[in-house]
Amino acid sequence: MNYLPVYILKGTLILTLTGLLGLSCSRNASDAPQVDPRNMPWEEVKQSANGQTVDLMMWMGDPQINTYMSQFVKPALQQQFGINLNIINGQGNTIVQTMLAEIQGGQKNSAIDLMWINGETFYQLRQINALWGPWTEKIPNAQYINFANPFIGIDFQQPVDGYECPWGNVQMALIYDSVKVDSVPASPSELLNYVKANPGTFTIDNQFTGLTFLKSLLINFAGGPKALDGPFDEDKYQESAAMLWSYLQQMKPYLWKEGKTYPEGVAPMHQMFATGELHFTMSNNDAEVDNKIRQGLFPSTARAYVWETGTIQNTHYMGITQNAKDKAAAMVAVNFLVSPEAQYEKMNPTVWGDGTILDLNQLPTEWQRKFARIPGRVHAPNRKDIQERALQELAPEYMIRLAKDFRTHMIN
Repeated sequence: MNYLPVYILKGTLILTLTGLLGLSCSRNASDAPQVDPRNMPWEEVKQSANGQTVDLMMWMGDPQINTYMSQFVKPALQQQFGINLNIINGQGNTIVQTMLAEIQGGQKNSAIDLMWINGETFYQLRQINALWGPWTEKIPNAQYINFANPFIGIDFQQPVDGYECPWGNVQMALIYDSVKVDSVPASPSELLNYVKANPGTFTIDNQFTGLTFLKSLLINFAGGPKALDGPFDEDKYQESAAMLWSYLQQMKPYLWKEGKTYPEGVAPMHQMFATGELHFTMSNNDAEVDNKIRQGLFPSTARAYVWETGTIQNTHYMGITQNAKDKAAAMVAVNFLVSPEAQYEKMNPTVWGDGTILDLNQLPTEWQRKFARIPGRVHAPNRKDIQERALQELAPEYMIRLAKDFRTHMIN
C-alpha cells in the first residue's frame, strides 16, 4: 500500500472532502438495520452472506495483486459462498476521507463494507469511530492466527483489539542490480558512501514505501530496535530526526535529480530501476523481486536484501466499516481471505509472494505439508534469515511527522 498519511494535529483530522460525498451516497440510509452477525452461529452468518455484495476498497497499484483478487478471490467467494466481491480502487487518505464524509453527512449505510488498511489509517479510523468491532475472533479461521505475535497483533504500536484482521505480513527489502552493484551497502553509512560514489543512482519515493524506509533509518539513529517502541515521544523524535535529516542532507546532492524531486510512489521507481536509471529500488514486500523478474519488469540480475541494522516488518489488515451494510458477508469474505487455501495461494511467489499471517504449526497436517512445498524464493532473502533483523512498526504519529518534515527538509 502506497500513500501519504492524512495529518492529525491535536486530535483533529485535516482532510479534503471535495468529490467524496458522491461516493458516500451510493446506499440508501433508510435500509432496514441488519442483525449483528457476531450474535449468530457461523452457519447462519454464511446463510445471511449468501447473495450479498461486499464492497472492498483497496490499493490496486500492482497487477499481481489485482490478478490474485480478480481471478482467485472473487470467483472463489462467488462459488463457495454466493458473495459478489466489488473491488473499489482507494487507499489511506481516500478511505479516511470517505468515512469522514459519510459520518458528517449522517450516512447510515456505508459505500464501503471492507477496507485494506494498516498503521496510520487504522489509527485515524479509530479516532473517528469508523471501524466496526471487535469481530475478528468470531471468524473460524482466526484459530490459525497467532495474535500474540507482536508483528501480527500490534499495528503501529496499537493493539488491533479485534477491529482489524491480519491479512499478510511483509518486511522491507532493498533491491539492487547485481551487475551494477559489486558490494551491497549493508548499513546507512555504507549506503551514503555508495550514493556519493555513484551519484544519481539512488532515491526514495515520497509515499508509503519511502516513508517506511525513513522509519527504518529513524530507528537506527535512535539507537536500534525497540528504541522508539511505545507511544510517540516528541523528545525522542526530535533527537533522532535531527540525525536523520542531517544524514539525508549529506546524501541529497547525490540522489537522483539531485534530490530536487522524488518519485510519486514506488511503481515509477521500479520502472527507473528496470531501465537501469537507478541501481536500487525498494519494496515493503521482501519477496517482490521474484514477482517482478517473472513479470519481466526487473532484470534477472535483480536481488533483494535486508540491512544488518534491520528494516520494518509490516502486517496489513482487513477492516469492516462501522456502517457496513453487509457485515455478515464481509466477515465471511475475510474468513476466506485468511483461510489456508487463500493464504497458500497468496504466499506463492509466482502469484503474489505475500507473507502469511497464519501460524503454520497450528494448521492441519495436510496444509502444513502444502505450505512446506510452496516454490522457494530465488532472488529474495529467506524469511527465516531476515526475521532477526525485523523492526517493529512505530506509533503512527512518527510516520505522520516524517511525511510532514520530509517536505520541509528534503523538497525544495
